[in-house]
Amino acid sequence: MIHYKHLADLHRANNFPPPENPMLSLTRCDNTCTIGDREFTSDFYMIGFKKLKAGMIKYGRTNYDNQNGSMYFAKPRQIIEMKDLQFEEDGFLLFFHEDYLNGHVLHTEIKKYNFFDYEVNEALHLSPREEQIMWELYRKIETEYNGTQDEYSRNIILGHIGSMLQYCQRFYKRQFINRAELSGKTVSRFSETLANYFKDSSIEDKGLPTVNYMAEQLHLSPRYLSDLLKQETGKTAIELIHIYLISEAKNLLKTADQSVAEIAYLLGFENPPYFSRLFKKEVGVSPNQYKKMA
Repeated sequence: MIHYKHLADLHRANNFPPPENPMLSLTRCDNTCTIGDREFTSDFYMIGFKKLKAGMIKYGRTNYDNQNGSMYFAKPRQIIEMKDLQFEEDGFLLFFHEDYLNGHVLHTEIKKYNFFDYEVNEALHLSPREEQIMWELYRKIETEYNGTQDEYSRNIILGHIGSMLQYCQRFYKRQFINRAELSGKTVSRFSETLANYFKDSSIEDKGLPTVNYMAEQLHLSPRYLSDLLKQETGKTAIELIHIYLISEAKNLLKTADQSVAEIAYLLGFENPPYFSRLFKKEVGVSPNQYKKMA
């Protein structure tokens, strides 16, 4: 698998014009826009917008969901593959080296945008008005990119990229709400999966359910699942797992004859002291104290 450290190498390998900036490149995709025909990794962040008619885009484990206009995001060293792409309308690809962010507030802020860890089938679907906003921001970046580079250019460009990412965060929240209404509340399916995990005695063989396990069962990426649940309930996936476990623990502490340690093992905790700390954090008293309460 090829790894690109320099944007110039990525452009050269795909017969693109040389980038105007060694740390930043913009590519307009008019009908076709294939980046290699094999998997690759890079030291770059990627933001893409496309209305795909044919072809294949893949990063992580999943193929691209080619419904409507979508934006998708990749971070450095993530496996990407694009092959035989054809588009219904213009699109764009925006690459920027991770070092391009050094010394700028976006270097820290970009880490809070979980959509860089989403699977490609969890791409952002845009309304026509949202598409217009993205194109407006892209054209502002394009103007600076193609203009005379000076001491202001980088901050202006990163400011527009930051605005683009903030809008994407807003649009994802809208998507979470709209798609939840179409497919049912994720938290209901999450709770059902947890209940089945306990009912099937999986906990005895596999231990505590993890966010990765729950995401796999619901066919979502861990980050997307947590963000979706946060939007629906105000709680992340791991917080909801803990709430479920504490609820089960409360019932067992009141009704079972086992010791606190035995209950901890029964619930999948390999470390009873960890169970006790978690229980006290969530309930306010230790398991022993709770067990003694009438």
